[in-house]
Amino acid sequence: MASLARFRPAVRRIPAFARAIQTSADTTQLQDTIEDHSKPFTVKLHEESFRTYQCETPSLEVEVKKDELLKMYKDMQTMRRMEMAADALYKAKLIRGFCHLAIGQEAVSVGLEYGIKPEDRVITAYRCHPFAVMRGGTIKGVIAELLGRQAGMSHGKGGSMHIFTPSFFGGNGIVGAQVPIGAGIAFAQKYLGKNTATFALYGDGASNQGQVFEAFNMAKLWGLPAVFVCENNKYGMGTSAERSSSNTEYFTRGDKIPGLQVNGMDIIASRHAVQYARKWVTEGNGPLLMEFVTYRYGGHSMSDPGTTYRTREEVQRMRSTQDPIRGLQRYIEEWGLATEQELKQLDKDAKAEVDQAVEEAKQSPEPLTKDLWTDIYYKGTEPSSMRGREREEVHHY
Repeated sequence: MASLARFRPAVRRIPAFARAIQTSADTTQLQDTIEDHSKPFTVKLHEESFRTYQCETPSLEVEVKKDELLKMYKDMQTMRRMEMAADALYKAKLIRGFCHLAIGQEAVSVGLEYGIKPEDRVITAYRCHPFAVMRGGTIKGVIAELLGRQAGMSHGKGGSMHIFTPSFFGGNGIVGAQVPIGAGIAFAQKYLGKNTATFALYGDGASNQGQVFEAFNMAKLWGLPAVFVCENNKYGMGTSAERSSSNTEYFTRGDKIPGLQVNGMDIIASRHAVQYARKWVTEGNGPLLMEFVTYRYGGHSMSDPGTTYRTREEVQRMRSTQDPIRGLQRYIEEWGLATEQELKQLDKDAKAEVDQAVEEAKQSPEPLTKDLWTDIYYKGTEPSSMRGREREEVHHY
């Protein structure tokens, strides 16, 4: 091993946060004087909000509405509160097993939902709780699922990584496996003649999986309406992107698939990029590869303190200077859309909503023994009987 070590190539050290794309959460500028809060108005994104590969850059001028911005603020606050509640429940040993939180990445999940249509399809990896709620689930359903209760979105039998809605295909625990499934969903949508988009999300840690590139190839061959989305939070588990990938510009790694890199800490940029991506694939241009440059404040999972491979100062710097919720708060206040007190009330409402959902989830009972025989097959397709642990143990439907 010592002889092998001599030939190991040195890891190229890149200064922390040396990105060509800026990730500030509050650099969007107001273009018009807002005279009527009931009408849309125009803002201009920072010129380095996007980078492209073999496609045109989205317009930097974006039309927004007061009501929508306030809703996005409330939703981001609610998603963060939900994840913070899950953190507390895990530390209280009420949640067991794997649990991956998305605190800091709210502009991706909320921005995605505000940029797509209800009939579009979304699939992601294990950092999935906000997506499940935004795609039609409930906070109570997510928390109850984490607690293993009947009121959970998978009846308490799926846990953190296996939560679904009719338009959200999980929550997947196998690294990168959701990407080819996402390509399959996009194929089904195209085959059925539906003018919809499928967004298949994965992390920078999954970007080097062979199945990811196989999915890229098939999607390009068949011209599928698939948007492959890399959530680049800079660390795959405890390994920085620079240590794991020779090419960290993930939006360029689709070969002949065009790519778009996005400031994933500014929700206005995130939403605008998603709208651009959806338009691209639904107009018959084939797949698109999108990279959100974002950041998670916590560890990879609840078992990871998140400070052994990065400094506390780095995390604090991101929290204090590039937080997506604080960035949107600054927009809303500076543009005169709401006062600080009005936003604080939205914060209180979000906390109250999550607190109530947690208490209701706690009251739900655990699954019964007979529930072991349900949800194995899609309803209506069950066999007449199912063998249990032994040949003599048979359940008849």
